[in-house]
Amino acid sequence: MAGTVLRVAGRRLSRHSGSGAPLLLRQMFEPKSCTYTYLLGDRESREAILIDPVLETAPRDAQLVKELGLRLLYAVNTHCHADHITGSGLLRSLLPGCQSVISRLSGAQADVHIEDGDSIRFGRFAVETRASPGHTPGCVTFVLNDHSMAFTGDALLIRGCGRTDFQQGCAKTLYHSVHEKIFTLPGDCLVYPAHDYHGLTVSTVEEERTLNPRLTLSCEEFVKVMDNLNLPKPEQIDVAVPANLRCGVQTPPS
Repeated sequence: MAGTVLRVAGRRLSRHSGSGAPLLLRQMFEPKSCTYTYLLGDRESREAILIDPVLETAPRDAQLVKELGLRLLYAVNTHCHADHITGSGLLRSLLPGCQSVISRLSGAQADVHIEDGDSIRFGRFAVETRASPGHTPGCVTFVLNDHSMAFTGDALLIRGCGRTDFQQGCAKTLYHSVHEKIFTLPGDCLVYPAHDYHGLTVSTVEEERTLNPRLTLSCEEFVKVMDNLNLPKPEQIDVAVPANLRCGVQTPPS
């Protein structure tokens, strides 16, 4: 949609999200799927985006947006999730004017489709889309303009990564995505994943480059590890994936 998702030049932005800083950042948690949802807003323009909303917590997120006096422009998904249903559709209903966003390569429906290199603007801020496939073909990482924050979805977790044994996943592709699209960011860039199962909330690129037990391996060793995880099937996959393929335009529950 013209004028909504734009390619923009990088620029220096505030690294801080405290009460006096221009960028507002809130990290919310959904316990069943251990999903993090991120609210980013421009304190001056009041424009905001939500990254990886969950259906069950969409009313909570909408309430927070209203309490903070923000105008939600986009409900953005890093990929077509298998462990929860996105809250994009319900948020479009709860907050009129909000549009759903997902990668074109996800194969999912949305109001706006994005590709590698596109930027999503909100006020003076923007997040750049970096394609980071491997967990799924349509995975993307969102990087703040000044490269101080990266929202990595399931591609890179804290001391881990997303699995590659379903939804057309590929371990070799994931390895190269992380090393070429995320590990090339500045070492002090904060890493905000879509999930954490151990109570950790944030990491850095340098920590993951040096301490991630999987992604510090060679590509060949990484592929062997990922091919032998033998993880159980996600509980909600049969419900979540069909719903998320209608990302942001599915009928919300009555």
